Amino acid sequence: MPGLKIRRNDTVEVIAGKDKGKRGRVLRVMQDKDRLLVEHVMMVKKTVKPNPQRNIKGGIAEQENPIHTSNVMLVCGHCGPVRVGFKFEGDTKVRVCRKCGQTLATKK
Repeated sequence: MPGLKIRRNDTVEVIAGKDKGKRGRVLRVMQDKDRLLVEHVMMVKKTVKPNPQRNIKGGIAEQENPIHTSNVMLVCGHCGPVRVGFKFEGDTKVRVCRKCGQTLATKK
């Protein structure tokens, strides 16, 4: 199984589903399931039990649900949503925007 082209802290745009058009930052990558946790995308309501030890109030909380990687596209700072390519700069392999050819920022 090849690695994912999207990493944590990347900005992505949803291209399919109920949240189509929304942009958000990737919070978590679940590579084994091909899913991403994107900030403010696929919000669901979940009932939470109170836990006084952790100082958690009970009630209904909203949280993000994982979204499949095929439903999002990486956002280039210049072009918008783009496909991702790779090229070698010396010994390192870098991600490249397929529209403008610029290297995509690697935030770690």
